[in-house]
Amino acid sequence: MLRPLVARLVPIPLRVLATRLFRELPGGSAFDLPARRFAVDPGCDVSVRVHGHRASTPWGPAAGPHTQLAQNLVLSWLAGGRFLELKTVQVRDDLVIPRPCIDMQTVGFNVEWSQELTVPESLEEYVKGAMLVEMLKADGQGKGLPDGVLDMSVGYDLAGIRSAKVGAFLDGMRDAGAIVERLRCELPGELARFRDLAYPTRLSDTLTLSTFHGCPPDEIERIAEHLLRERGLHVVVKLNPTLLGRREVDAILRERLGYADLRTPPAAFEKDAQWGQVVDFCGRLGDLAARLGLGVGVKFTNTLIVENHKAFFPATEREMYLSGPPLHALSVQLVRRFREAFGDRFPISFSAGIDAQNLPDAAALGLAPITVCTDLLRAGGYGRAARYLPELAARMKAAGAADLETFTLRAYGDAAGALVDAALPPERERACSAALEAGGDLRAAAGDAFGRWVSAARVRNARTYAERVLADARYAAPRNSTPPKKVGSRLSLFDCLTCDKCIPVCPNDANFSLPVPQAEIPLERLVPSAAGGFTLERRGALALSRERQIANLADACNACGHCDVMCPEEGGPYLVKPRFFGSVASWAAEPGLDGLALEVVPGGVRTHARFEGKTYLVERGAGGPVRYTGPGFDLRLDLADPAGTAAGSAEGPVDLAWLRIAERLTEAVIAAGAATWAGAALASARTGHAA
Repeated sequence: MLRPLVARLVPIPLRVLATRLFRELPGGSAFDLPARRFAVDPGCDVSVRVHGHRASTPWGPAAGPHTQLAQNLVLSWLAGGRFLELKTVQVRDDLVIPRPCIDMQTVGFNVEWSQELTVPESLEEYVKGAMLVEMLKADGQGKGLPDGVLDMSVGYDLAGIRSAKVGAFLDGMRDAGAIVERLRCELPGELARFRDLAYPTRLSDTLTLSTFHGCPPDEIERIAEHLLRERGLHVVVKLNPTLLGRREVDAILRERLGYADLRTPPAAFEKDAQWGQVVDFCGRLGDLAARLGLGVGVKFTNTLIVENHKAFFPATEREMYLSGPPLHALSVQLVRRFREAFGDRFPISFSAGIDAQNLPDAAALGLAPITVCTDLLRAGGYGRAARYLPELAARMKAAGAADLETFTLRAYGDAAGALVDAALPPERERACSAALEAGGDLRAAAGDAFGRWVSAARVRNARTYAERVLADARYAAPRNSTPPKKVGSRLSLFDCLTCDKCIPVCPNDANFSLPVPQAEIPLERLVPSAAGGFTLERRGALALSRERQIANLADACNACGHCDVMCPEEGGPYLVKPRFFGSVASWAAEPGLDGLALEVVPGGVRTHARFEGKTYLVERGAGGPVRYTGPGFDLRLDLADPAGTAAGSAEGPVDLAWLRIAERLTEAVIAAGAATWAGAALASARTGHAA
């Protein structure tokens, strides 16, 4: 169906987002995430504090494909993420991102490194996401886990961050009042109960700095100083795994873990900041932040730049960025090294190969926030996070810990050693030892020295876990070298295995299920006769044997290629399956893409369609004939008797297959109501708010 793809994300209006969300929720899902996968209170205190803000859970999505659009933020929040690290914004917002850009065949690679919206569009997406979360809270969702943090991420150099464009973004995140007031008026009448909510307008005062690979250390320090002094923001500096040095990276990645095919360009180590330089500027930034009454921390780590030795990405991409299990092993070594250098002076944010199994270990190290990307791209998508809090709670219960700080002490059975390292006053040390032996309240026993004890345990735990990771087969190449299975068949416009894997793995929920009744679509064409009128030529039939079909929303699809990787069949759902546009405007703006846009007209729906590069229009009023226009024809006809009722002009034979396909898809959208993107746009338009 679709021609070569040039994708551009188109923000979905708040009225459409909210209409779909709150019409879908009663049916047991939200943006295709089943309600059974929504996070629930785990029954113990898993909260963390980040720069003075409380997050009810320690994890959230990393800046990337799960935090660019408003629906991404909603899905992450419903899945239990309470620290939402927004996708990195930078002054160059007109970049052409290579397609495909995400390769999860094995461990995880990407060539996607910046926002794909304009800076003002990014700001509005984050405001919409924050408003939708407030609506969900008002609707009773997320009980027991109320507190969350929105964290900005900006890059990539000082000049860009000082620019008026990025400055307006930072200002907007500190005061989004004008945008909130405009957007609240968009909500349709059925959602009027949410118009007067007290939406927060100060969305964020924390920021994760994401500099480019090879950014000079003095540039990193100047950017952080600017954000602290001039912007008054709490700052976390994201660092690169190349800090380990080439010899150690190769020893771990290639020799210890067995990833012999991965090579990091030597220039990456030469250009990136060196360990001693990072230690020096972190010390200076820590002193500055303390004087300003602000927080500063570090994040381990950015992705690792490696040579592109595969054929997945376009041939123009000589390098790609590694994530997933091998990055976890590398990044944990940096946590150990940093803790040994600074103790627990600085908070450490972490993002590298986190999943349900190792999230508790990261929490035991006192890492906060713990951000996730690769795992949410695996089969099940956001639904995989349903295991995070139960796994963490189970580990805490087994250790006899009711909160994360106590879990840090008990997780690895080394609280006694940490007590020695903490060098508490003798009476405190004796009380703590007695509480340990008796299984008592460690916090009460330590009193005001509890924090010192926990800090000492974090240093010890980092050393212990770093050693364990290198010996753990789950991070090694043999365990992570098998791509998703393919069955050998190819996708077509309709009917596939309908396994639904492509739906949850899309971070943007661009793929969706559409109920299309089983039927045979006749393949016919009308042929003008010399005597006037038309004759009907039958050319077979297109059988629809499934009760549901997979469709794609163009506005939310950035052609990352991920659904192609995860699909058992060949061809790519985002390329082959029926594509809908959220509006006629977005459909018209992409003349090179096949697909449909539905428009409400008096008494019916008008369907704008492109098939095989040709443009068609289908319009049906209440009970009247169908108007069908396309290249060289403009007809009105009754589909029950096309030859006998066709009237109008035609320069040659008229293919009716596209008419019947467009009608079938339009009817399916209408029948599904607002539970699909296309249906939500129609429903929103019908309430008097043109979508």
